[in-house]
Amino acid sequence: MKNIKNLETERLLLKPISTDDAGLILELYNSPRFIEFIGDRNIRTLEDAENYIVGKFLPQMERIGFGNYLIERKSDSMKIGAVGIFERDGLDVHDIGFSFLPEFEGQGYGFESASKLLATAFNEFGLKKISAITTKTNFSSQKLIERLGLKYIKTVRIPNDEEELLYYEIENAN
Repeated sequence: MKNIKNLETERLLLKPISTDDAGLILELYNSPRFIEFIGDRNIRTLEDAENYIVGKFLPQMERIGFGNYLIERKSDSMKIGAVGIFERDGLDVHDIGFSFLPEFEGQGYGFESASKLLATAFNEFGLKKISAITTKTNFSSQKLIERLGLKYIKTVRIPNDEEELLYYEIENAN
């Protein structure tokens, strides 16, 4: 694995996701808002979660040096969610995504973690442009995406998904 470092904010640690985080992925991916707004990934057991991490997240991390990060609260080492920059089928631009356990939503963790990852993507990963997609009904995600500085561009459909999504982009100012 490439030397992938942890990222840090005032309240949070962002760590490259590993199979040690299968418990969080199992809980997160089965939370009602995740299923409603992102979709059911059919992760029902810890083994399913480990296989998802190994099959979906680790190959990108290994290949390009970044991907999905576990978000851990510094104050109590609680695993609260995930934020990542992904290569996504059907999108030409790397995509930022985030999700939190329900009890940690609305506390500023999304903006704090995603802002750090965006800055790192531009300044260290060498990305020039980053996109975000969300459903038309996920208003909290739309609000966060816009607060991060991404601008609405158009609607898109990604392969194997019939839902029309809102597509946003931001370009590196440097």
